[in-house]
Amino acid sequence: GICVLHHTRTPVEANKSQTEMPSLLEKQIATIRTLAADVVQNANSGHPGAPMGMAVMAHLLWDEIMKYSPKNPKWMGRDRFVLSNGHSCALQYIMLHLTGYEDVQMGDLKKFRKLKSFCPGHPECHLSGGVEVSTGPLGQGISNAVGMAIAESHMAATYNKPGFDIFDNYTFVFTGDGCMQEGVASEACSLAGHLGLGKLIVLYDDNNITIDGDTTLSFTEDVGKRFEAYGWHVLEVKDANRDIDAIRAAITLAKQETSKPSFIKCRTVIGFGSTKQGTHGVHGSPLGDEDVKQVKEKFGFDSKETFVVPEDVLKAYRTKVEAGSKLEESWNSKFKAYEAKYPDLASEITRRIAGKLPEGWADKLPKYKPGEKAVATRSLSGKALNALANIMPELVGGSADLTPSNKTALACTVDYQKDTPHGRYMRFGVREHGMGAIGNGMQAYGGIVPFTATFLTFIEYMFPAVRLAALSGHKHLFIMTHDSIGVGEDGPTHQPVEQVNLVRCTPNVLMFRPADGNETSGSYKVAMEQDFTPSVFALSRQNLPQLEGSSIEAVAKGGYVLNDEKEPDVIFVATGSEVSGCVEAAKLMKQKVRIVSMPCAKLFDEQPLEYRREVLPFKIPIIAVEAAAAAGWYKYAHTTITMKTFGASGKGSDCIDYFGFSPKKIAAAATAWLEGTGKAYAAQGLSVAAQFEPASKRDLHYVHYEH
Repeated sequence: GICVLHHTRTPVEANKSQTEMPSLLEKQIATIRTLAADVVQNANSGHPGAPMGMAVMAHLLWDEIMKYSPKNPKWMGRDRFVLSNGHSCALQYIMLHLTGYEDVQMGDLKKFRKLKSFCPGHPECHLSGGVEVSTGPLGQGISNAVGMAIAESHMAATYNKPGFDIFDNYTFVFTGDGCMQEGVASEACSLAGHLGLGKLIVLYDDNNITIDGDTTLSFTEDVGKRFEAYGWHVLEVKDANRDIDAIRAAITLAKQETSKPSFIKCRTVIGFGSTKQGTHGVHGSPLGDEDVKQVKEKFGFDSKETFVVPEDVLKAYRTKVEAGSKLEESWNSKFKAYEAKYPDLASEITRRIAGKLPEGWADKLPKYKPGEKAVATRSLSGKALNALANIMPELVGGSADLTPSNKTALACTVDYQKDTPHGRYMRFGVREHGMGAIGNGMQAYGGIVPFTATFLTFIEYMFPAVRLAALSGHKHLFIMTHDSIGVGEDGPTHQPVEQVNLVRCTPNVLMFRPADGNETSGSYKVAMEQDFTPSVFALSRQNLPQLEGSSIEAVAKGGYVLNDEKEPDVIFVATGSEVSGCVEAAKLMKQKVRIVSMPCAKLFDEQPLEYRREVLPFKIPIIAVEAAAAAGWYKYAHTTITMKTFGASGKGSDCIDYFGFSPKKIAAAATAWLEGTGKAYAAQGLSVAAQFEPASKRDLHYVHYEH
């Protein structure tokens, strides 16, 4: 059953007389609450209720429980903290400021939610030290935390030795009712229970309020019983607004349970201290000037002053700077001793954490020659992945119950399971969204390059995680197979049409659709060379020939001339399975045809203008060929042979022919256009945007931030 904890100590009495001298503990918690009210009121935007309700929980974690080093937010030995209910980020920024993180000064709190602020409206991990992952889309953070806990257990099982617990941290999570309602959290937490992640501790802000109102409107399940069913250790604190002893006791019990993740239901009153406490009126709106004043008076502060941190409060919190440095120094000493005894392992840890790749890694990628056996790019991907996994222990991942189809099984390792945490292959089950978010958390932990796999159609089930990988700068390989109508018999529910373009138009993602073995290896090479960019691989089910003119190196340019004619009459620009179709179609046409393969349009856009004009020169008709939606192609081409509808159920080769992508039909459609509408295009000059636009740049820091 659920363990319910009650104590009697009350650190903050809302109605304490101002004449009584508050204890330091009371002043610390009151400072968090009044700062939360000021930060949101000053911005005239934000969520004050949850920070005020969770103040005791936050104080306890930062003051007593967590190990961290404000001077070095990336210290490897730190505990991880994830604010899954990211709308309450004023609380996290306040704690980072109070405990001495340099990225969050008082001036930054005053710029909360303003342009160029280090305190954005939801946490962004690439901005402020102490923010582990970008959260706000509910459910993502707690799912990232599952990935972090997996990463910790895996790294510990891989590298720890007797007397050397190099990897030995907890992952703490704040979460709320919104996260509990999101399906992604259910997926990830179900897997966490199965895996027995004993160092994952979640504190649930159980305040019964969402934006619409009381949770009785739509959410009446017993969340604790649900998590018990997942296999979690569940505890409950009846009064988390006041009862710090009960919260402390719950966390102590959670740490003692090493075979299960722990879920602590913390009953709170949202907006504690406000006249609107306990209502949805304090969820997502400033309190208002008058309410802020009475909050300050209630907690013993001067109602006329703003952003007040009493000297003794700041002094107490800032002791964490020196204490954190000592913790870090102790860990560093331990690592030096470990390095002396296990130099090879220590060197590998250092390399992995730094994100550096092993010497000669790219030489291990498979190379192919024209005329070799035709193979599906999903199988070629599996060969490239395994070739790299043999020398890159940082490659850890798996599939959403599609391992035989995705070809992602790793021959060099065993499954990651509760009893084999050193394993590197994940069985995510049919949990695409949870899988993507867990992979992001694994990467955020450090030392891991995750790969996650499913059918390309189902990237839509997990796309919020793909988007956050891009926004956050997570190097994450999304391996998506069954990439077109070539899937065949499974029909339009499983045949992607719009997904390729969805990925292409997302900032800071590389979308690879390779045409053969060399392009598949080249896609992996470029993906692994990235530091802050995720990659999506769209891979075929059907076999594709090894092409004359393809190479691993050419992929880095995004698009290149695969097959050329002197003074061509027309250019085909194609991707994936359609490249070989265009090669064959050219043989059926009377016109002279240049074939351009474009495995990654975003990389092509980043090339110098002169190069792009060489590949796609002026005054030559350009036809884009791709078994996907046409969106985006008119930047490069004058017309397209693309999908105009969803697909259909049938043999793959029959679908390819029916929808116009067999060599014969590509040739016929191209010829008809060239002899008809294409002539009108030629009369007007035949230019396209790609021949004029300056080279694009991928920049994670798209705004210039300054203190």
